[in-house]
Amino acid sequence: MSDRISRDLSARAATVAVRLADLLDRTCSAEAGGAPSAFLRAWAEGAASRAVIGDPAVPLFATPFGRLVDRFALSPLECELVLLAGLPEEHEGLARTLRAMHPGGAPHPSVGLACLLTDRPGDDGGSGVPARVVLRGLLHEGAAVRGGVLVLTGEGPFHERSLTLADQAWEALHGHPAWPAALAPVDPGPPVAGLEAWLERPETARAVAALCSAEPRVLLVPDRDETIALSRCAALARAAGLGLTAARARPDDPVAIGLLGLHAAVRGAVPLLIAPPPSGGRGPVVPALDRLPGPLLVCAAPGTVRPGPQWPVLTVPVGPIGARDRRAAWRAALPDAPEKAPELAARHPLDPALTAQVALDVHSRAALGVRDEGVEQDVRGAIRARAAALLPPGTELLTPRAGWSRLVLAGESGRQLRDAVARLRDQALVLDDWRLREAARAARGVRLLLTGPSGTGKSLAAEVLAAEAGRDLLVVDGSELVSKYIGETEKNLAACFDVAERTQAVFLLDEADALCATRTEVSGSNDRFANMETAYLLQRLDRFDGLAVLTTNLRQNIDAAFTRRMDFVVDFPFPDAEGRRRLWEIHLPPGLLHPGVDLAALARRCPVPGGWIRNAAIGGAFRAADQGRAIHQDHLLDAMRREYAKAGRPFPGGGPDPGGTPVDRRAAIALAAAEPTAPVEESDRRRPPQEPPQEERS
Repeated sequence: MSDRISRDLSARAATVAVRLADLLDRTCSAEAGGAPSAFLRAWAEGAASRAVIGDPAVPLFATPFGRLVDRFALSPLECELVLLAGLPEEHEGLARTLRAMHPGGAPHPSVGLACLLTDRPGDDGGSGVPARVVLRGLLHEGAAVRGGVLVLTGEGPFHERSLTLADQAWEALHGHPAWPAALAPVDPGPPVAGLEAWLERPETARAVAALCSAEPRVLLVPDRDETIALSRCAALARAAGLGLTAARARPDDPVAIGLLGLHAAVRGAVPLLIAPPPSGGRGPVVPALDRLPGPLLVCAAPGTVRPGPQWPVLTVPVGPIGARDRRAAWRAALPDAPEKAPELAARHPLDPALTAQVALDVHSRAALGVRDEGVEQDVRGAIRARAAALLPPGTELLTPRAGWSRLVLAGESGRQLRDAVARLRDQALVLDDWRLREAARAARGVRLLLTGPSGTGKSLAAEVLAAEAGRDLLVVDGSELVSKYIGETEKNLAACFDVAERTQAVFLLDEADALCATRTEVSGSNDRFANMETAYLLQRLDRFDGLAVLTTNLRQNIDAAFTRRMDFVVDFPFPDAEGRRRLWEIHLPPGLLHPGVDLAALARRCPVPGGWIRNAAIGGAFRAADQGRAIHQDHLLDAMRREYAKAGRPFPGGGPDPGGTPVDRRAAIALAAAEPTAPVEESDRRRPPQEPPQEERS
């Protein structure tokens, strides 16, 4: 079919070449015009013999030329001008002939030649207006010129200017996938499954009707994620029964927008503009739409494009996407495991466009023979691999390993953590299937604020939550996100939330008081920008539909608006004696301990947080390894004494045990040995210590 389309266009151009040969015969002497005239007729006969204009196999409306005429409503005279301007692109001999006839030596037809060619008796249509006057008007304000199909180039008098076509327009009219230099083509990809309910929404149905209409209109599809926005545009075009011609260009570039509309017209498609963010701190730009003959789809981040007042605008929201559509997306993406769709939709509630990307990675890994432990692990690995390229500075994506057994937190605090995991797991059932999202206006996502002194297990709790939810953990250091440059803090936060939303990782903002501090009365620019950062974080937390965890050691410094938005506020107090004993047992495997170690006595004597216990357990183990012994009580006591020294607190090493147990004599010996003594030779330091006499060990 493409070959027939190309031959049909050449045959139409051949009719103009014959008329040009007739013009040469009438106006030039035989010596001057005989050779060009003969060449024009010979070429035209060859082109006409290869195709028949009006061939039923190639109806005009099905050809790129016919679509161009229909979309721009070109008159017969404008059609002839388009064919005349395309002659130099047909054959180098035609270009050489036109160069010889051009006053400036350009290989294009001049305006004067076009006037001579179209100035025929009876061409005024009964209006009495000469064809030369009609042509002059068309070349100034005709549809072909307004739409950028025909372009006048060159300088000098009007009739010496060149009549040319838009960049790569003739190749596109031949049916070839040619693109002008001003456009960067983009493949929006095929429509994805899981958007059926979205297409039935009133706003979406209205957009589909607008695409089917020929009236000029802007359809704005705003989203921060270009992949999601492009998938929505592809779904709209399919619902309208049309193709898409997508390209990246500046919205305020009239030449580029006109070329996009032209190339979409010859392809019988809808033009889709992907607008880049404004550069140089510029605000939203108004698209230059004067050259477009019909509707335009615009894919842009919010705040990038501001439509002007001349064209009507429709904004097409990209969401929401319900649980049923998410399950349908997973079933279509992984047809070999349809039974896994409900579980994957609950654990990874991705947008259908992102679901299709993840499935593409999973199929690629399977084709290479790289398999994990199951479909769930394959999906999780693919999500993690894509996120690795998007991690902003100051963030770390971890695979959680800790379980409930490592977290010593009893009472209401422990129950709240378990309720948070259950809420995340069941939100599709409660919010979508039970429809509490509509009835109670409940928001998706779970937000927790973990407060308490340093070392009480807040970061560990976030890891446990991520592990129990079956998700990765995105650790964000709040102090590293804050920037002295205006807008950079919000930009860093946006990048972190984008990664968390794409990977569905648990978002952990450690040391959150750096960003969640109480807003103050504005007394200067610093206060104003700090309040803006806090407000931005509040908004992103409201929109985040995953599990967000904020930790702080200073709850009193947290803005009350954050506390109000939290689903759970979990307090992490110092552990009691029983909790401290369990922490010692967790960090010290039994096989490494000397039989005489009394962890209960350590727990009673040292009322410290779990972080101190962890450090002391590690320090004592290294001390024992250096001495070639099992871990003794004196190793742990000495390590704990150092923890107290780091905090500037007195170590409760002497006196009776708070629980009534006599003082461990070996601990007393270790403490006495820690007093300043004479220097020890290196050979003596490496010699194993002597055991105390029998009467002391008893």
